[in-house]
Amino acid sequence: MTERLYIGTRKGLFEIARRKKGAWEIADVYFLGEPVSALLPDGDALYAALDLGHFGSHLWKRNGKAWRELAVPAFPPKPEDATDDPHPWSLGKIWTLEIGFVPDRLWAGTMPGGLFRSDDGGESWKLVDALWHMPERRQWMGVAGGEQPGISAVLIDPRNPDEIRIGVSTAGVWASHDGGKSWRLMNRGGMYNEYMPPERREDPITMDIHRLARCAAHPEIVWCQHHNGVFRSEDSGISWREITAIKPSKFGFTVAAHPRDKNTAWFVPAIKDEKRVAVDGKVVVARTRNGGKSFDVLHKGLPQRHAYDLVLRHALAIDDSGDRLAFGSTSGGLWISEDGGESWNAPEGRLPPVNAVRFAA
Repeated sequence: MTERLYIGTRKGLFEIARRKKGAWEIADVYFLGEPVSALLPDGDALYAALDLGHFGSHLWKRNGKAWRELAVPAFPPKPEDATDDPHPWSLGKIWTLEIGFVPDRLWAGTMPGGLFRSDDGGESWKLVDALWHMPERRQWMGVAGGEQPGISAVLIDPRNPDEIRIGVSTAGVWASHDGGKSWRLMNRGGMYNEYMPPERREDPITMDIHRLARCAAHPEIVWCQHHNGVFRSEDSGISWREITAIKPSKFGFTVAAHPRDKNTAWFVPAIKDEKRVAVDGKVVVARTRNGGKSFDVLHKGLPQRHAYDLVLRHALAIDDSGDRLAFGSTSGGLWISEDGGESWNAPEGRLPPVNAVRFAA
């Protein structure tokens, strides 16, 4: 069973350890005071991306107890004739990191919507040119209005590492069948948006993909927490079915998929748009075990009065057992479940706002 949990926050990286008596405690703190935007445990290694504002993005790797700084993904210079490209050609931040299911291969999704690949354990990075140079990328829209677009999810098929799905906020779900050499827009059926004019309601490139999650044992099953709903695909993202039974709200930012059970997934509902807080001041987790036909609202051990925590895209995690989950909030809350979400416990202490949560593999 997993005995380590890593929490990336606005003010540092926190290592949470499970003691012999079963309690989870803060074991160590790294990069105190510095914003951590993405995390990736990979075997004995741990990667941490820092978003230092004016000082740029930084990427660190730990083997054992020693940290070492790596090169960050870098964009080429913007061509002078790219006047119709509204997006910058420079790294805003690393938003997600994922393993590639090939030795030493990693993937990084960034703002402003760049996908990068490393084949040497993060020592160097190469921009996926085929995606970056698509004419359609100029139509990608920013996150939260006016900001850069970002790749919020990178899904690699563990059976075939050349099968890739990415979720873009805001530009829909994109797929590559050849390791990133070519790309096509996938979500051409079943999704809709409520924030564009009626004539663009079903335009696939306007879909704001908050987060994607796939079942590792059944990679064709993909769950999506969209800006205005929850959707499920049974064909690796080609077509989607809206899930309407989710309670108490269809809005949220994050989703976790069970690693073996294709019908089980977890969400953290919230009030949408201008408020973005927990519904009715109660922190709950919504779980389906029948493919979205119905949901259990799980709250044992979670605050149920005057709690306005919001859980961001990468702040909900599940371990390989499928039983242990953890999530952190923008209010510094952290909760861990050992029984599939039936009950939750909070380690002692209050954290800074949480950006990312990952279990050690």
